[in-house]
Amino acid sequence: MSEESPADELPEYAERVLEVAELIPPGRVMTYGDIAEWLEEGGPRQVGRVMALYGGAVPWWRVVRYDGALLPGHELRALDHYRAEGTPLRDATRSSQGHMPRLDMKRARWDGEERAEQ
Repeated sequence: MSEESPADELPEYAERVLEVAELIPPGRVMTYGDIAEWLEEGGPRQVGRVMALYGGAVPWWRVVRYDGALLPGHELRALDHYRAEGTPLRDATRSSQGHMPRLDMKRARWDGEERAEQ
């Protein structure tokens, strides 16, 4: 039996999700569903849960909702990253978040075409 506590170990699925998040190039994004599809396991909610629990150490702002809305509670920090990386944005629209831009998903979405051969 291992001396390591299960709480100290990152679940294997979480490791895989975080590895994909690290592959997304600056200025590009993938949706929660895109990552689940890439991994051929889980779904958007499972990926979202992993990002909520463990995503702080990876470029979390590159993993987004399918509609391009900024993550509630993290809009300003994410927006700073998007602007610094040149991520395509759409004009601000009035929403429950005030006047916040959205990601231009047609231009920002990354489909993994630059995926390294392993």
